[in-house]
Amino acid sequence: MNQIIDILKNGGTILYPTDTIWGIGCDATNVEAVRKVFDIKKREKNKSFIILVESEKRLQDLVEVPEMAWEIIDLSEKPVTIVYDHPHGLPKELLAEDGSIGIRLVKDDFCKKLISKLNQPLVSTSANFSGEKSPMMFSDINPEIIRLVDYAVEDHRERVSQWQGSSVIRVWADNRIKVLRE
Repeated sequence: MNQIIDILKNGGTILYPTDTIWGIGCDATNVEAVRKVFDIKKREKNKSFIILVESEKRLQDLVEVPEMAWEIIDLSEKPVTIVYDHPHGLPKELLAEDGSIGIRLVKDDFCKKLISKLNQPLVSTSANFSGEKSPMMFSDINPEIIRLVDYAVEDHRERVSQWQGSSVIRVWADNRIKVLRE
């Protein structure tokens, strides 16, 4: 774990098991690291990434959380990413064109520990090239992606994901919601 944290704190990128599929990650507050993830994925810069947080406090440090978002988080059995308006403390490179950001409060113990030790939110995007199928387990990851990141986490490589991704729900300050991905 300490080696992973050192890599992330020094602007590195990692492959890691999330609460859904395997992801490419970096310190979400490090602009250069975020740019590296865009390059690795060969992703258009106008397509934003989501970030993971480990605690309600960190979530509240980044965004105003509408009451409806808390209800969705509490009631969801599947991992859920919520898109919020007006985040603070995050690089513009992470934000969608409208200035919003998708954030998932993780329940997975490995992710919680990783984010807590890093003490920053973590970028999370599927460990594939843009347009390719998402990896349900480590062995599904394109070897070229593995070569391009700075470190591939050893834990949970045999685990098959229970979900192909999280639900994505847009929540506005006035508690309106829109399901973007079930």
